[in-house]
Amino acid sequence: MRINFLRNRLALVVGLGVVAFSGVIAYAAVTSTILGVGTTPHSEVLGGPATVTFRNLLTTPGDVGAWHYHPGKMVNVVKRGTVTVEDGCGGGATYTAGQAFEKIGGRVHRAINPGAEECEEYNVFINPPGTPLTVFTPNNTRLCGPARRVDECRNGGWTNFNHPTTFSNQGQCISYVLRTRFDEILH
Repeated sequence: MRINFLRNRLALVVGLGVVAFSGVIAYAAVTSTILGVGTTPHSEVLGGPATVTFRNLLTTPGDVGAWHYHPGKMVNVVKRGTVTVEDGCGGGATYTAGQAFEKIGGRVHRAINPGAEECEEYNVFINPPGTPLTVFTPNNTRLCGPARRVDECRNGGWTNFNHPTTFSNQGQCISYVLRTRFDEILH
């Protein structure tokens, strides 16, 4: 009887510890606050109607975000701390307080707070109406794409892309980039 009591007590302590630890992890990751949302019948950025959303984003030191992309255009300002944006195709850039960066064209990426302090960003999303601010990749899979520049297609680079499509050859990749850029100019 004494063994069951100790076993049950140990299970309770471990269970509470897991719940407490899970709560810390859930809190530690990201705090996102929508500051305002508005619509416009015509956005010069999108060439049509748009929903504009302003957000404040806080990430804790060491946080590694999930792989995702934004269906519209996104502009970010780092208010404090440091954020590294890792591109799904490789490479990345680090931004510190007072710097700004854009995420355009649905390119897959993730954000990492490599610093020792909380990072605070202001984000502006300009999206087609009815689209989400963020789309996460299935199973947090690192994907490469879409192709944004012709030079990314050259020297076998076309073989790297797997989002939103793959290419059979360099010419297909270049055509995709040119068509996408042409569509952006028209809108």
